[in-house]
Amino acid sequence: MDSTVAYQGVPGSFSEQALLQFFTNPVQTTYVTTFAEVFKLLNNQEVDYGVLPIENSSTGGIYEILDSLNMYDLYIVGETYVRVTHHLLGCHEATIDTIQEIYSHPQGFQQSRLFLDKFPQWKHIPYYNTAISAQLIAEEQDPKKAAIASKRAAEIYNLKVVVENIQDVNNNYTRFVIISKHMHQDAAYNKISIVYSLPHSVGSLYQSLGIFAEHQVNILSLQSRPIKERPWEFYFYLDLAGNIEDQNVKAALLQIKELSRQYKLLGNYLASDNTGKLDV
Repeated sequence: MDSTVAYQGVPGSFSEQALLQFFTNPVQTTYVTTFAEVFKLLNNQEVDYGVLPIENSSTGGIYEILDSLNMYDLYIVGETYVRVTHHLLGCHEATIDTIQEIYSHPQGFQQSRLFLDKFPQWKHIPYYNTAISAQLIAEEQDPKKAAIASKRAAEIYNLKVVVENIQDVNNNYTRFVIISKHMHQDAAYNKISIVYSLPHSVGSLYQSLGIFAEHQVNILSLQSRPIKERPWEFYFYLDLAGNIEDQNVKAALLQIKELSRQYKLLGNYLASDNTGKLDV
């Protein structure tokens, strides 16, 4: 039986594009309105996999995803990168002069700020997803309303591309993670994600990062998130190069676990190279 995969959005979304890139075999897809619904479906084992955006090369980490990965007993089992190009979409009667309201996901607004700053009179209305925004514009057929979304969304929902390529940075990528209720492991996997918190003491973060240097484990990324119940304390999310069966990695992770107040292995998986930039 085909695997079942959930993503947030509708056909034409960047999440759907990530799904199509990653899963080369046939799968059954389920799309939902919110990121939280993807996590709940996985946690209840109603689907096998979820596809979720975790960070963008221009705007950084997507904190709702990081927080939820720490909250649920789920694992990252893969990743893929989608090159993001944003376009201003409207009904066929829409022009730059008729537009008064813009709908998009907050990331769409953040990644297109330089263009949007040229039109301070436009009202920005955050919406669930770029493609859902495009779907709304297609349904309403109001030339005063437009969406920031992909060209594929324009094709699917028969919308006019009013302005092409409005993103701030042309080399703009979003990293998507594939998550599952069950951890995957293979000798070929070369990327590890963990999260941990530390005692609130001088030098604790410095000490923890030194452990990776001591064991020659390369840190690929580091992000922090506040611990809600402990003001001014943080969770640290790290991506590392290596396999959890490597002896140097095992030793480093054991020391991190012993040093930490809380520690969680988020997954070991194959690093994606489809940006041409990841070298581990």
